Amino acid sequence: MYELFYFPGNANLAPHFLLEEIGAKFRLTLVDRDRDAQNSAEYLKLNPNGRIPTLVDHGAHGSHGADDKSALVVFETAAILAYLADAHPEAKLAPAIGAVTSAERAHYYQWMFHLSNTVQAQAHFFFYPEKHVADASARDALFAKTQDDWLAMFGVVDRHLEGRAYMLGDAISAADFYLAMLVRWGRKMATPARTLPNIARHAEGIFARPAVLRA
Repeated sequence: MYELFYFPGNANLAPHFLLEEIGAKFRLTLVDRDRDAQNSAEYLKLNPNGRIPTLVDHGAHGSHGADDKSALVVFETAAILAYLADAHPEAKLAPAIGAVTSAERAHYYQWMFHLSNTVQAQAHFFFYPEKHVADASARDALFAKTQDDWLAMFGVVDRHLEGRAYMLGDAISAADFYLAMLVRWGRKMATPARTLPNIARHAEGIFARPAVLRA
């Protein structure tokens, strides 16, 4: 049994997509940001950064229940996605590890890290400019530059998707669900990510999937 700590609209959305796609048993536990619950002593024991999401695998290592200290805790969205994909190879959401598929696995790592370290990281400037610029008068300029840079980052992904159904080609992977979450985050940009033709096509397909609709 998985437990996904979440808050609506946060980075838990991609792991939620994956849990539904895999068909795993899970429960959602709200971390109420409106009450600063992400900085509570209880939550910080799970995620010392006080960020969302956190995944707890209560079935790992033979654990049995929420209070079992042997339960496995994973934070960071990309790490959670990679863990779930590898824990459920039957879902085929990540290339298998092995010599035959080493190139596919390398490209999977590449795009997962790109989405995490580049595209998702840029979102922080978009949503929280005040945390990056102390001078309020400079925030409008930062906000405009952030959107230009973010759209350019999505543009790299859009060009990669040219002629490809999914991030890794013909096979869907965790990276596709990750991208869908980030595209959704970019819907309030002056020029939304979905104005890019290949991202728009990709997003239409991912957001129509039953697992994504349930999430």
